Amino acid sequence: QVQVAESGGGLGQPGGSLRLSCAASGRSFSIYGMNWYRQAPGKQRELVASLRSGGSTTYVDSVKGRFTISGDNAKNTVYLQMNSLKPEDTAVYYCNFGTSRGLYWGQGTQVTVSS
Repeated sequence: QVQVAESGGGLGQPGGSLRLSCAASGRSFSIYGMNWYRQAPGKQRELVASLRSGGSTTYVDSVKGRFTISGDNAKNTVYLQMNSLKPEDTAVYYCNFGTSRGLYWGQGTQVTVSS
């Protein structure tokens, strides 16, 4: 079993920054990939950013140049640095880890961008 815990989020101002963290813990697992998703009210969950074990990253077009996904392998932690926030970034953000034991999701954290 792998446990996933998210932190960060909250209220951000347009043009401001927020940082999300997501840590995986448990016994004897390998991480193959880490992802951040988001789901806005009334919309489907969308993949925002991905980080593969080799270090490659991908982003949805709407966040390119503003968001950065990064990882700390020693801590089994993935981060999402969100800069130049826009009101349309408001959503519940979820992380997940693709591991040798399966796919595990965080509980979600609310990000609200408003002045």
